Amino acid sequence: QVQLTESGGGTVQAGTSLRLSCADSGREFRFHTMAWFRQVPGKERAFVARIEMSGSGAGYADSMHDRFTIYRDNAQSKLYLQINDLQPEDTATYFCAGARGNIYFKDPQRYPYWGQGTQVTVTS
Repeated sequence: QVQLTESGGGTVQAGTSLRLSCADSGREFRFHTMAWFRQVPGKERAFVARIEMSGSGAGYADSMHDRFTIYRDNAQSKLYLQINDLQPEDTATYFCAGARGNIYFKDPQRYPYWGQGTQVTVTS
């Protein structure tokens, strides 16, 4: 399993960039597909991106190909999400999630391991 802690959130102005990080304190990070989701109050958790165990393949939500980049460093057991040109609609709590093996799902229920989330607030 993985034990996940996100960081890197904050309050930023529209048009700027952020890099979110997710660290695993265990030793099995490289055996897990990792993903980012985001959630705003009153709405369901929404898929952002996922990346395969090796980091060689990634998938994104339809609306997030251009400004979002997911990548990982298995040697450091860390997952990242680079977000460029942030917009107010990107305001949300961002969660990293993990599932053992290579999986290709966007459904949050397919990911058993979650961090506590990091808040991103974008002001106009």
